Amino acid sequence: MLSLKDSVAVITGAGSGFGEAIAKRFALEGAQVAILDLNVQAAQRVATEIGQQAIAVQVDVGDFEAVQQAVAQVREQFGTVDILVNNAGVTHKNMPMLDVDEASFDQVFRVNVKSIFNFSHAVIPLMQAQKSGVILNIGSVAGIRPRPGLMWYNGSKGAVNMLSKSMAVELAPWNIRVNAICPTLGATGILESAMGVPDTPENRVKFIATIPMGRFVETEDVANAALYLCSEQASFITGVEFPVDGGRTV
Repeated sequence: MLSLKDSVAVITGAGSGFGEAIAKRFALEGAQVAILDLNVQAAQRVATEIGQQAIAVQVDVGDFEAVQQAVAQVREQFGTVDILVNNAGVTHKNMPMLDVDEASFDQVFRVNVKSIFNFSHAVIPLMQAQKSGVILNIGSVAGIRPRPGLMWYNGSKGAVNMLSKSMAVELAPWNIRVNAICPTLGATGILESAMGVPDTPENRVKFIATIPMGRFVETEDVANAALYLCSEQASFITGVEFPVDGGRTV
């Protein structure tokens, strides 16, 4: 049994997709969960579906002060933070690198990378004080095996992977573990932007042909991996890039 009983988990971007699935799986295993999302209606829906052990908190993950305030809300409700899942992420449209405008570049790095900086400042001191904690960053196979046309997104996820390793080394003396999950593409809202072609059955078949196990990643695949890495059964695992990709990066 991979139990998270009595743990408090903060999950960003938890109003949909991977984040929602992670939050619901953690709650099922006994965790109290804070559903953080820019879309407060989506966060509230997920929290309501989970029940009394969940709260919804609106936050712009790229805003340092907003993150501090969001974590303060979580502490007011639950007392501390045992698990942090940095899941919020965005991409730019699939296109040649010089066609991506500055605003799109800034947004990708603000959400995918600066958010980790912001939440580190808000949460790590709590974990250091209690001499325990788990941080899970949601990277991507794009940070391991770059996708054509996603130059700046690839770079942001490469940063997530390297940050996870660096954080793992620095935080180990406080018994704080840090890992990264690297999913392949799923049938989510960013599918067309990431593929760079219209989201048609034919184009899906072409992309799936590049995955040895022959399907897209499901949100439950990521949630199951997250549960393991955040559980006591993974207590000696830190600093890993954990592909959830059906063999795509082999």
